[in-house]
Amino acid sequence: MNSSDSALRARNLHFSFGGAPALVGVDLDLAWGKVTAIAGPNGAGKSTLIEILAGVRKPDRGMVDRVDDVALVVQRVTTPDALPLTVRDVVTMGTWGDPSGWSPKTGAAKRKARVSDALARVQLTEHASSPFNGLSGGQRQRALLAQGIARRARIFLLDEPAAGLDLESRQRTRAMLAAEAARGAAVACVSHDEESIEAADCIVRLISGRRIS
Repeated sequence: MNSSDSALRARNLHFSFGGAPALVGVDLDLAWGKVTAIAGPNGAGKSTLIEILAGVRKPDRGMVDRVDDVALVVQRVTTPDALPLTVRDVVTMGTWGDPSGWSPKTGAAKRKARVSDALARVQLTEHASSPFNGLSGGQRQRALLAQGIARRARIFLLDEPAAGLDLESRQRTRAMLAAEAARGAAVACVSHDEESIEAADCIVRLISGRRIS
C-alpha cells in the first residue's frame, strides 16, 4: 500500500458549464481502506466531481493529486455491436500495458490468473464468455470494477453504482466495494441510495456545487 495518508486529494475545485457553476471551491480527501459516498440532489455536481477526480475532466481552477492508479466505473456504458466483446475481454483490457515486466513465457498465465481472480471477486465468473452488451447495467458496472481489479488499481471511482438495481443487487454491489476497501483500496461512489450512503465510512455532501458539512 502507498504510505501516503490520502489516496487522492482535491483542493478548491471549480468547474462551470457555459458559465453556470457546477462546482464551487470543493475540497476532498479519499482515504486508503475507506468507502466514501458522494451524495446530494440531482444537479448538485456529483458526477462532475467524480469525473474531475478521475481526470476525465479538468477543473477550471483547483488541483487533484492522485498517488496511485485510478479505475473509473461509469453509470452507463456500451460497446458497438460490431465489436463483440465478451466479459472476459473487457476485464482482460485491465491488464494491457501492465508495468510489472512479465516475460512472454509467464505473462499469459499470470494475466489469465489475474482476470479469473477479478471475475470471481465481482461474481461474474459464470458470465465470462457472455457478450458484454448482453449484461444488465449492474453487471456491466461489475465487469468494469473487475477491469480495475485486474489492473491492480488502488483507487476506485464509481458513478451511481446502485442506479436501477434491485435490493439484492444493491446489497451485492455495496458488499463488493466494502471488500475492496477492506483490501486497502480507496473507494468513492456517487450515490442516491440512502442505505449505501449510510453504510459508507465517509460522506461528502454537495448542494449546488458546494460541499456542505
